[in-house]
Amino acid sequence: MPDYEGLMRFLLTPMLSHPEELRLDQEVLASGVWLRMALADADRGKVLGRGGRTLQAILTVLQAIAQLAGQSFHLDIYGLNNPPTPERSSPERSERTPARQRRGGQR
Repeated sequence: MPDYEGLMRFLLTPMLSHPEELRLDQEVLASGVWLRMALADADRGKVLGRGGRTLQAILTVLQAIAQLAGQSFHLDIYGLNNPPTPERSSPERSERTPARQRRGGQR
């Protein structure tokens, strides 16, 4: 079986500002190999790339290797689809942004 975790670490580490925060968890199931990845928030943009192209290129390499090994490969990134929590939003921004007034006065 290919070393998916080692290959992913090899491909990602040079582009990360915080490589010590890279966490990879590999699980082999009947449906294929699942690799779950956690990154520092500051590194997500670098890994995703413009329009997701960097991540898609890495995913293509790993899926090609999996196909050669007769497996399927799936990648999950922790926190990628989570919306920002209220704790993350800056209170200064909400204070600076005035409420929009409606035309014709308040209702």
